[in-house]
Amino acid sequence: MTSTLPAGTSSAGVDAADGEASGLRLGAHIRRLRKGHGLTLVQVAEATGLSHPFLSQLERGLAQPSLGSLRRIAVALQTSPIELVAAADEPVADLPPVEIQRRDDPRGTTVPDGFASGSARLLAAASRPLHPVEISAAATSPGEAFQHPEDEFVYVVEGTVVLDLDGETRTLSVGDSAYYAGGVAHRWWSADGAPYRLVVVKQGSRRA
Repeated sequence: MTSTLPAGTSSAGVDAADGEASGLRLGAHIRRLRKGHGLTLVQVAEATGLSHPFLSQLERGLAQPSLGSLRRIAVALQTSPIELVAAADEPVADLPPVEIQRRDDPRGTTVPDGFASGSARLLAAASRPLHPVEISAAATSPGEAFQHPEDEFVYVVEGTVVLDLDGETRTLSVGDSAYYAGGVAHRWWSADGAPYRLVVVKQGSRRA
């Protein structure tokens, strides 16, 4: 397929414009979450260890965050890392009533290894009211606990995991699942060092 660009527009210019638009969308989403939690930039800076000027520039789409910075921001704003990544995607207008996504579908929003204790793939458009995510990892130690206002459901597809919910741990194997209400702090890791794969379904973030 041959792409057609407007006269006088280079592909590099389009890439730059897309990057700028993505940064603006991400910054607006972070600002909306921060205000929804009633937090100031100074408070988020203290919680993340990031500077106030950097966070201000990030919210205005003027700074490019690292994956590590986004992970810290996700914890501070009680959201999942993949939702921050998905927030930078161009919104889909007029979503169809049925959406099919294949395993190798390049449209799926993905988070690379090392960002969220493994790799994650958003299985539906980010603007849907439910956020189904496939997570693959092999972490053997607990990372940060995430906490958000939305309910969440976890189903174990492969491996055995330890699930920590508000400090109480359970061991889940293939076919096991857990549902927990919004506000419950949660994290998981491999029970035996072997890789695991989960399907996690979360309610979409509520906008302020």
